[in-house]
Amino acid sequence: MHEKNDPPASARNPERGNGAGAGVVLPGPGSPGVGGARAGGPGDADAVRRSDLPGGARLVTETVPWVRSVALGIWIGIGSVDETGDQAGAAHYLEHLLFKGTGRRTAAGIAEEMDAVGGELNAFTAKEHTCYYAHVLDDDVALAIDVLADVVTEAELAHTDVELERGVVLEEISMRDDDPEDLLGELFDETLFGEHALGRPVIGSEDSIRGMSRDTLHEFWRGEYTTPRMVVAAAGNLDHDRVADLVSQALVGASERSRGLTAEPPRTGGGPRPVRSSALALHPDESEQAHLMLGVPGPSRHTPGRAALAVLNTALGGGLSSRLFQQVREQRGLAYQVYSSQVRYADAGSLAVYAGCAPERLGEVVAVVRDVLAGVASDGLTEAEVLRAQGALRGGLVLGLEDTASRMNRLGRSELDHGRQRSLSESLARIEAVTPSEVADLAAELLTQPLTAAVVGPYDEIDDLPAALRDLA
Repeated sequence: MHEKNDPPASARNPERGNGAGAGVVLPGPGSPGVGGARAGGPGDADAVRRSDLPGGARLVTETVPWVRSVALGIWIGIGSVDETGDQAGAAHYLEHLLFKGTGRRTAAGIAEEMDAVGGELNAFTAKEHTCYYAHVLDDDVALAIDVLADVVTEAELAHTDVELERGVVLEEISMRDDDPEDLLGELFDETLFGEHALGRPVIGSEDSIRGMSRDTLHEFWRGEYTTPRMVVAAAGNLDHDRVADLVSQALVGASERSRGLTAEPPRTGGGPRPVRSSALALHPDESEQAHLMLGVPGPSRHTPGRAALAVLNTALGGGLSSRLFQQVREQRGLAYQVYSSQVRYADAGSLAVYAGCAPERLGEVVAVVRDVLAGVASDGLTEAEVLRAQGALRGGLVLGLEDTASRMNRLGRSELDHGRQRSLSESLARIEAVTPSEVADLAAELLTQPLTAAVVGPYDEIDDLPAALRDLA
């Protein structure tokens, strides 16, 4: 159960978050070589090293000598936005299939090897990337690298497994349809981003999964999951040079298949901007609550002012002292859960508010949320609100780095998204430097845009929704 105001972690959009821990990316040093150039990173600058490996894969590690574990992931710069119509959901489908067996390991064998060392093996798919990861004791890092590389690059994709997992993915889509919050997030993206690839669900649709052939999946996997698109990130009690040797050896076959391909730079944006499909979308659902997402387009991750956006988002709905939580829940008792979230992609982004409430209270919730957004748009935030948000962001950033999995995620995302690592001290300084006037200017720019709303709840048609929503249509 999600306590208090904690936003849920959606498996189908792991990028949607409340902004805590948002960092600032800094340029790394010049051209790192195979030996492993040092780069300023989340913790001690000397602890983060980067290497370009044979075959085009990149390795970024952070040594954390006071722990006894290693978290490592193979990140591929491919997600649902890279799929064509007949491939919709392929990256997520592969997330299931690649664990079903390789030329050297059965599915049971993979599970048994990891269970025997108390390790964790898993994966997630997002709109712009995919990650296969493991968390093991430091003594077992060689096993984890071998298993991960084997799964990601040498899977068999047997026809029987394709059919077996087709049913599993279809069940997952049904589960999504039974979860109003997951369904709401996808409905909001579809409404805000329209026909743009960002508007498509990561999981695909029932029709696309039913129609997807083994050949389509295999072609997507072999054509897109190449070593120049891979970043191997690792954090924990490790030796960079040893990890580099192990990863290079484990990826020999994939490197040979990728020969002649050039390194893939980070997504730079500049593509077509999404155009929203409508201002208001409804999915009728016989649920006990009405679920609302109300928001506006936001800047891409390449737009300046990322720290100011994080402060704005946190002050709006990122904690128990946030304006939305205080106004909607504490002062009026209209909803148990209310929060804001931001998402930043290469070409676009969003800033949105979620609330779940009794259906008869939806109109009042919408009115209060719109009043809060309008107030921040016209008057900005108080100095006290900015200071609290800055403190929350600093604390979330530093405390998050006590976990090796968080450090590994930060390394992988930074390398894929920006091609360089983020400095903790610089990130903290950028957060500290945000001023109330900077946040006010950003709020005036973003929150005066036309609102987009999505609702999942017990309403048959848009005319049944409260007037505070219908006037958006």
